[in-house]
Amino acid sequence: MNAVLYLRVSTTAQAVDGFGLDVQEQACRAYAKQHGLRIVAVFRDEGVPGTLDAADREGLMSALTRLQDGDADVLLVARLDRLARSLTVQEAVLAQVWKMHRAMHSADIGAILHDDPDDPMRTAMRQMAGVFAQLDRGMLTKRLRDGRKAKAAKGGRAVGPAPFGYRAHDGMLHLIPTEQRALRRMQKLRSKGMTCQQIADVLAAEGHPTKRGGRWTSPVVSRILSRPPVPAEQIAAPTTTKEPA
Repeated sequence: MNAVLYLRVSTTAQAVDGFGLDVQEQACRAYAKQHGLRIVAVFRDEGVPGTLDAADREGLMSALTRLQDGDADVLLVARLDRLARSLTVQEAVLAQVWKMHRAMHSADIGAILHDDPDDPMRTAMRQMAGVFAQLDRGMLTKRLRDGRKAKAAKGGRAVGPAPFGYRAHDGMLHLIPTEQRALRRMQKLRSKGMTCQQIADVLAAEGHPTKRGGRWTSPVVSRILSRPPVPAEQIAAPTTTKEPA
């Protein structure tokens, strides 16, 4: 049988559990080899929360499209929490895969069997695992939020890493002119109806730098555009002095 791999990692997951895209792919390929699955495509969502619906994840939607088109019989993930960290999202994706008469496999536990009215425990066990994945995500978010509050109480900045367009210094956010130009450009392109991939292509062609020197991708653009505006009180007043290092 043919299989498509779906790999996902959020920024938080990368920092905390080390279960990155490369590790996930190795686990999936080992599973595929052991179970006679032929991998025909690999799709990734990098820096994308597992609580997002499938429609908001370009990698997952591409994988589901390949299943719908009949190019593959199996959607393979390293673990079910890579598919979703929300029980409702997990169950919705599984239902969609099964509706296509395709199979869902997870490298750590094998084939995810269809619901069976004669075996309600099967469904309950799967959903319980989903509940605990959702709980784990919630607890992690709470720990990070508590850490930020503690930092703020000591005079630090309480809103996490500086978002694109800014750098943190002395507890405030300072504008980065080159990133601000890129930010305005992507917002303008988005207002014209461009997709995140089209915007990424334009930014790359025009030579706008990313925050860490990597390449512009659809998930990177989507992540930046989905962030809420930075509150004005967190932005330092512009000065004529050199920007802080």
